[in-house]
Amino acid sequence: MDYEAVIGLEVHAQLLTNSKIFCGCSTKFGAPPNVQTCPICQGMPGVLPVLNRQAVEFALRAALAMNCQIAPFCRFARKNYFYPDLPKNYQISQYEQPLSYGGYLEIETNSETKRIGITRIHLEEDAGKLVHEGDFEESDASFVDFNRCGVPLIEIVSEPDLRTPEEAKDYLAQLKSILEYLDVCDGNMEEGSLRCDANISVRPRGSDTLGTKTEVKNLNSFRAIQRALDYEITRQIELLSKGEKVIQETRLWDAAEGVTLSMRTKEEAHDYRYFPEPDLVPLRIAASWVEEIKRKMPELPQQRKSRFVEEFGIPEYDAGVLTSSRALAQFYEDCVRLHPQPKLVSNWVMVELLGLLNKEGMGIEESPISPAALAEMLGLMEEGVISGKIAKSVFEEMYQTGKSAPVIVQEKGLTQISDERELIRMIDEVLAANPEPVAEYRAGKEKSFTFLVGQVMKASRGKANPALVNKLLQKRLKQ
Repeated sequence: MDYEAVIGLEVHAQLLTNSKIFCGCSTKFGAPPNVQTCPICQGMPGVLPVLNRQAVEFALRAALAMNCQIAPFCRFARKNYFYPDLPKNYQISQYEQPLSYGGYLEIETNSETKRIGITRIHLEEDAGKLVHEGDFEESDASFVDFNRCGVPLIEIVSEPDLRTPEEAKDYLAQLKSILEYLDVCDGNMEEGSLRCDANISVRPRGSDTLGTKTEVKNLNSFRAIQRALDYEITRQIELLSKGEKVIQETRLWDAAEGVTLSMRTKEEAHDYRYFPEPDLVPLRIAASWVEEIKRKMPELPQQRKSRFVEEFGIPEYDAGVLTSSRALAQFYEDCVRLHPQPKLVSNWVMVELLGLLNKEGMGIEESPISPAALAEMLGLMEEGVISGKIAKSVFEEMYQTGKSAPVIVQEKGLTQISDERELIRMIDEVLAANPEPVAEYRAGKEKSFTFLVGQVMKASRGKANPALVNKLLQKRLKQ
């Protein structure tokens, strides 16, 4: 039987507030364990939470960017469960009356645009973190770090509109980009700022009935999402093909083994015994506040992509790559402002710079070459000081040493040869040394001309002006 997958994602994004959602403790990542805590986020008896206004504003920004309806009235709820990293034994979240609902996100996937529904975006607090000593299965001890307790989160719950692991990856990439553009989440999946749970089931293709779903928890990279979903789709299809049943459960992804493992039976909403949070009053969102946030919304990835195509005349593919992150888009735009040749700049940023950065697993924010430095090097090319071939070696030297292009050109004597007398001397030497290709060219074999150009460039050690070599060589061959 031919099966199809049905996938929905629950994405948790930590908000970039300076303090936690219900207390004044710092949210800074990387502090020593348990130093960014207080009686409130430790769940001590008798303490009262106070809602962080900026966390609400950041959640509203995200909801508006993802076309959600803003609820004029929402309230927090207690989600009850018992786990060592949850000091209160409940999490303050939202359930029946969330902050926003009914949105969508349009993604580019498989060369087409697809709309993915968003069920809701709501606010909640993060839990702490368990640190296991040695191998998890054989660990003698586990430690609890409560620094993360109370860090504000938004949970973005999609409709089950995704059908393949590739679509899931593209959806998460677009969502991550939007959150970064909004400056509400840094999107750092390695540090846990952005985490994803995937709900997945399979059903006969063409059926409208949903199959039994499993949930794969805490996927923290695009590669992990694709691999986990690929494995889980295959596992469920194999079970159904044997006449066995898929059990509704929560599973963990083991990246080392490339498998999902059973963690616990999947909870239903009633298992959490939700009830309204008695220590927080219901929240009314004023329409005037929402309108004020709308007016201050920044340019989003899709808008910037369209502007790049229209304003700079670059292909849609280039614009899509360059606007995939806010920092990359700004780098490109700063460089074009200094060297207004958009397509040339696009090629150098996408191919040369990103190629070097990707090899080292670095982002554009870590680039040792600034927009000004790249524009300066492209200026030397435009002025004919260096050739395109030499420019690549200069660029790599800039990347490795941090030196400017003019300094490297001067130190290594890489200035392009544009003196006609010097070039004619080289051409004459090449023609004298290669009588057979010269005769072939004069007999009509055009490929011989390319060979002769290559010989001149070789003789000049790549320093000859290519355009001038072509012109002078053609003239010499006609004489």
